[in-house]
Amino acid sequence: MPQHPTPGGRHELGQNFLVHLPTVERIVALVRETRGPILEIGAGDGALTRPLADLGREIRAIDIDARRVSRLRARLPGVRVDHADVLEVPLDAPVIVGNIPFHLTTPILRRLLSADGWRTAVLLTQWEVARKRAGVGGGTLLTAQTAPWFAFHLDQRVPAAAFRPRPNVDGGLLVIARRDRPLVPPSDRVRYASFVRRVFGARGRTLEQMYSAATGSTRRDAGRELGRAHVPGRLLPRDLGPEEWAALWRETNRDRAAPRRRPR
Repeated sequence: MPQHPTPGGRHELGQNFLVHLPTVERIVALVRETRGPILEIGAGDGALTRPLADLGREIRAIDIDARRVSRLRARLPGVRVDHADVLEVPLDAPVIVGNIPFHLTTPILRRLLSADGWRTAVLLTQWEVARKRAGVGGGTLLTAQTAPWFAFHLDQRVPAAAFRPRPNVDGGLLVIARRDRPLVPPSDRVRYASFVRRVFGARGRTLEQMYSAATGSTRRDAGRELGRAHVPGRLLPRDLGPEEWAALWRETNRDRAAPRRRPR
């Protein structure tokens, strides 16, 4: 058995280590614009940990690979490096940064977007995930459910050749910032998420039809509420931006506390 980790990541841990210096420099530059302690998830061999430590801020790095944690502790004695699972550790540092294991992207994002305490996340994810979360080519259910509280920005595409071992897909650099002023009150979050899910899952060929089915309103009422929210009824849920979803939520709740039933 080898006594040291082999080059690149371990397949069973979903590790694809970043070896592209320009991408490392870009991530560090984005983190430099933030303030406060840093939590790095998936530290690996420290490609990001070392330059992040040079920022002179408090940093905690975690990784699920105990062997690499031991090596990184020896290399960076001034940095707190913990053997921990990102799906279990509290995500409460002001700044979250990391090269996320591609096979865990969705559960990590869901956990992150439900956590309090952090302000900015700089994440290297699968390209398609980063693209969808940023709303490029149409929004997704998860993005629509969380966008009133978070702003998503697609910074750049990262080629598969930037990783070792090389994955089958490119990566994407995604920046998530918690909004200073939420578009929807935090107390509405559970009900709002349910509302968005109903609209996305409703039957219909247009937003007006789907909104009518999701809320139990008549087509006339649905069209009137969409109009007051300045949302074209011919669109689809994926076409709406955060401000439009928030406006539609306000209209939905203006005249009724619960979904209406269709008249029989």
